Amino acid sequence: MRASDAERERVAEVLRDAVAEGRLQMQEFEQRLDAAYKARTRGELELLVRDLPAPGGSVAPVGAGGAPARAGSAGIDWAERIGGPATSTGAFALWGGFRRKGRWTVGRKFTAFTMWGGGEIDLREARFEDREVVIRCFTIMGGMQVTVPPELNVKVSGIGILGGFGDRATGEGTPSPGSPRVRITGLALMGGVGVVLKQRKADRERARQLKKGPGGE
Repeated sequence: MRASDAERERVAEVLRDAVAEGRLQMQEFEQRLDAAYKARTRGELELLVRDLPAPGGSVAPVGAGGAPARAGSAGIDWAERIGGPATSTGAFALWGGFRRKGRWTVGRKFTAFTMWGGGEIDLREARFEDREVVIRCFTIMGGMQVTVPPELNVKVSGIGILGGFGDRATGEGTPSPGSPRVRITGLALMGGVGVVLKQRKADRERARQLKKGPGGE
């Protein structure tokens, strides 16, 4: 059966983990990675990882998709959230506001602009068109907030002039394996752009339940 892009990406992630753990030499890793991206069938993908263990020492499980079922911390399977056409590549607000939230697909280059208005970009449930994404935020006498989950690999490099480009996300989270790399840049002129770290609602609830313990107290 034909392999999908998501299945190829799952196998690539297994190979990256294997070379990081010393199970594969760099030359063999590069050969297998190249073969993974060129693979046409699920059988070809299985051959590339059948001798590699999953975390914990067990053999990497092969699901219905024919590729190892892998998920990052907090249960995020980034391979399932990378790829596919963008549902939005930009946003604009003048004397008003915009919101990108929930399950939407961020374009490789996403440009947001506000003037005398505000905007919200929430990446906690978002999908990504590619593994490398650039979000450009420009605001004039307005405001914008970008909310990112702790598991996302984020780098912020914006500029504030008579305003601020705040970063409360870079270095604060713990990017999980397979996370896309998101670069947030832009300019805030007499306005503000804030990048904040915030867990998904489901993750906050899970943490709350763990604190309560089995007895619910």
